[in-house]
Amino acid sequence: MLDLNGFEIILASSSPRRKAFLESLNIPFSIKTFSVDETFPPQLQGEEIAQHIVRQKNAPFKEIIQDHQIVITADTIVWCENRYLGKPQNKKAAKEMLSFLSGKSHEAITSVGFLTSRNFEVITETTKVYFKDLTDQEIDHYIEESSPLDKAGAYGIQEWIGAIGITQIKGSYTNVVGLPLAQVKEKIAILIQE
Repeated sequence: MLDLNGFEIILASSSPRRKAFLESLNIPFSIKTFSVDETFPPQLQGEEIAQHIVRQKNAPFKEIIQDHQIVITADTIVWCENRYLGKPQNKKAAKEMLSFLSGKSHEAITSVGFLTSRNFEVITETTKVYFKDLTDQEIDHYIEESSPLDKAGAYGIQEWIGAIGITQIKGSYTNVVGLPLAQVKEKIAILIQE
C-alpha cells in the first residue's frame, strides 16, 4: 500500500480498465473527466500522438488543480507500419483494423500525464505485440462477441482475441491494456515525496 502523504489522486479517465488497475494499487482516488478534442496534427508520429492527446486531456485541469492533487491522464494508441489506429468508429472499421494487424507486429503506446500544482510530466511506454494470422471467422467472432469499439486497434489483449491471436509481447502487459501500472506507481511514489 502506497502512503499518499496527504495527496489526492484524480484519474481523468472513464476507462474501466484504468480504474481497475488503479484500484489494484490499493490507493484512494476519484474520477473526473472532461470532454476533449482528441484529434492531432497529421505530421505527428507514434508516441508523439499519444503524448499530444494526453496534453489535450490534461488542459482542462490546469485552471482547477489544487495543492496536494495529482491528476493522471492517459491515452493508448496502436501504431503499425507508420499508421495510427485509434478506436474504431463501427464494426466495419474494427474488422479493417484487425485484418490489418493480422500476421504482423505492432506497437501499443501509452502516454500517461501527471499534473500537480507545480508542473506537468508525461511518461510513455511502448510494448511490441505480435499477432498470428487471424482468420475472417476469428475476427468476425470477436467483433460480435466482444466490445472492440472502445479499444485502440479494435482489440483487448485481455479478451478472447488476445488469448487466441497474440503470440508474443515484448514489454509491459498492463501497458497494452491501457496503463503501464509499474511505471505509474513508481511515478506517483516520486511525486508524493517532492
